[in-house]
Order: sequence, then structure tokens, then C-alpha cells
Amino acid sequence: MCGRRSLLRERIARALVSLGAVALVSAAVYLLEPFAPVLSLGVLYMFAVLPIAALWGLSYAVPVSIVSMLAFNWLFLPPQHTFRLADPENWVALAVYLVTAVSVSGLATRARRRAVEAVEADALRRSDAAKTAVLRSVSHDLRSPITSIMTATDVLEDAGDELDPLERAELLASIGSQVHRLERLVANLLDLSRLEARAASPVLELWTIDSLVAGALETMRPEDARVRVELPEDSPPVRVDATQLEQALVNLIDNALKYSSPTDQVVVCAEHGAGEVVIRVVDRGPGIPPSEREAVFEPFSRGGSEGPSRGSGLGLAIARGFVELNGGRLWVDSEPGRGCVFAIALPAMPSAVETRA
Repeated sequence: MCGRRSLLRERIARALVSLGAVALVSAAVYLLEPFAPVLSLGVLYMFAVLPIAALWGLSYAVPVSIVSMLAFNWLFLPPQHTFRLADPENWVALAVYLVTAVSVSGLATRARRRAVEAVEADALRRSDAAKTAVLRSVSHDLRSPITSIMTATDVLEDAGDELDPLERAELLASIGSQVHRLERLVANLLDLSRLEARAASPVLELWTIDSLVAGALETMRPEDARVRVELPEDSPPVRVDATQLEQALVNLIDNALKYSSPTDQVVVCAEHGAGEVVIRVVDRGPGIPPSEREAVFEPFSRGGSEGPSRGSGLGLAIARGFVELNGGRLWVDSEPGRGCVFAIALPAMPSAVETRA
């Protein structure tokens, strides 16, 4: 029932717009009548017919053509305010106008259909390209950890009691690390699908910056302890979805760790001013050329810089998606060979408001 009512309202709205278009053209003809032969002004009704044909097709354009012809006859052709015509030649002119209007409407409708088909074909091509990228990325990123897990498991099964405790612990740690890697890949794919489907609605609450950073670091692996945090004590709170912002921070920190050497620290710092709080993740990796700074935020983009390890190319895209969903901005400043600074800017809230910690 709701669907029928919605369809009826849509049809009524289109009919009113169509009548409004005829009324506007009639007003234009009325204004121009003192300056041009009235019969020649009938062509102006094409400006009512063509947009309707392009928007909604022949089912609306043909009635608009007929109503335009009747309005022109009633309002402007002698004798006015009647559908009779004093000059029989005017019937020929109206008939030619009507045939022309319907023909042009058909052409406009076909052009509209072709444009829609072209857009659909382009969308399908993009979808196929995205699916190919997904398959390539997933197949590559799944194969490596699965192979590592299988290898470590085979060694544990075959060697049995021959392994000393240290070797056994190393194999178990390797399995745990690869399982964590698989978990992150699956989580990233799910997050990306939710963002692209616009199903990741944020639950906004007030949070402090230090609690968000602490929440992000709690999910990091123990070997990622080389993250140094430098936060001011008096940062104003922000209204965000903590889960989404923490995931964005995790992705940025994880990316910085991947592209930094094992001896370099990654710095997470923050500052506030001009009504916003800016969180920065600083690394000492190879950096990003200016031409690639926006491309790194595209899904499945792995960048052109050579790093010690590469991910699925989803982390930065998801980070930007979550940040923008929470009303913020995410960008990167970088110089090749001197590392990257990924910055998140979020609107600051009054510090007197109670926050979540």
C-alpha cells in the first residue's frame, strides 16, 4: 500500500511539473507576442516538451505535446479562448507542431535510454574491474598466511616431540600472527563493503583523544610496541563513533609500521586549534610522491613506494571512509625519502561537555 501511494505521489508530482513547464512557456510566448509573429512562437513549446521527454520519456512527453498544442491554440491563435481556428492553415501548423514535438520527444527518449545504458555499462565495467581487483588482492593476501599456517602446522605434526619448547613457541607464534593477518583482511573487506553500501552508520558520542588512541593501541599486536604517543593533556573532546575512529587509527598506525624500518618508531601526536583537533601518525618510511598522495586512499591501491611489506590496499581507504563518515578529514603530507604524516582533523567540541573515557 505504501508503495502504491509513493508511486501515485510521484506521478502527481511529474504531472504538476509538466503542467508547470507548459505554463512557463505560455508566459514566455505572451511576453514575446508583441515582438514576433505569434505563429512562429509556437516552437517555444519545445522547451517544455524536450526536458520532460529527457527526464521521464514518451509517456509524459506526448501528453505535454498535446497540452502545449491546445494551450497555444486556446491562448494565442484567433479566435482566442476557443479551440476553433479562423484560419484553416493554422490547423496545418498545429498538426506539424504536434508531429514534430512527438518525433523530437521520441528522439530525446531514445537518447536518454542510450545515456542510461552507457552509464549502466560503465558501472558494470567498473564493477567487473573492482571484482577483479578484489579477487587478485584476496587470492594473493589469503595464499601467503594460509601457506605459512599450513607449513607451521605440518612441522608441528611431523616433528612432534622432537621440537624443543623454543621452536614450538616460535611456530605457535607464527601461526597466531598469520591468523591475526587473516582476521584483519576479512575485517577490512567487511568494513569496505559496509562503507560502499552506506551501511556503516556511526553512533556518535563524545570521546577524548587519549581514550581513542588508547583504544586503537589495545588492538595492536605486541610486536607493534614501537609506537610512541605524544598527546597534550588539554585536548577538547570530539563527537565520533569510537569503534570507527579507533579502526581508522589502527589502519594508519599499521600502515606506518609496515613502511618504517624495524628500528624506527612511529609517532602518534595531536594538537588542537581553529575549532578542530588534529591527530597525526608520523613514520620514517620511504614517503609518497606528490602524484600518488590521493591515489593511496583508493581501495586496493598499494602505492608506488617500495616498503618492507605490503597489505591488501584497503586500510587507508577504510580509514578515510570512517573519518569522513564522522565529519572529519584525512590527508597525507610526505616527502619521498623522509616519511609520511597522515593527519585526521575532527571538529572539536566544548571541553565542558561530559565525555566518554
